[in-house]
Amino acid sequence: MRHGNKVNHLSRTAAHRSALLSNLAIELIAHKRITTTLAKAKALRVYVEPILTRAKADSTHNRRIAFSYLQNKEAIKELFGAVSEKIANRPGGYTRIIKLGKRMGDNAETALIELVDFNEIYGGKVEEKAAPAKKTRRAGGAKKKADDAAANATEEKAAE
Repeated sequence: MRHGNKVNHLSRTAAHRSALLSNLAIELIAHKRITTTLAKAKALRVYVEPILTRAKADSTHNRRIAFSYLQNKEAIKELFGAVSEKIANRPGGYTRIIKLGKRMGDNAETALIELVDFNEIYGGKVEEKAAPAKKTRRAGGAKKKADDAAANATEEKAAE
């Protein structure tokens, strides 16, 4: 029975699973998006999001903790460089999982996992839409006319 055990073991030993997740995390940081099975993508999200949170504060301690998970100098440079700049003001939810359907060979569910801030299709358009702040026309012309008439009446009285 697996009551309360929330770790997906992915049919691997602990050492094999940690090596798999480390390699997937390195590739995700390097390429910003990878295609894998849905189960691996969900396990990777749980694995990599705390590392991304550590990368927001660049300190020797955080670099050593991230290196203990990733074991790759180039990935650490990328993580604490370009990636940390993009996710600096995001409070969480650094990754997005998009289901792609079933794989032809073994009918496994596949998914695309990506870093949210590096997607130009979704991120760029959202920022462009939020920037212009277009004014909308509203009904209420009668109220404005009444206010203008009252203002004109007080001006006429003041002029007399």
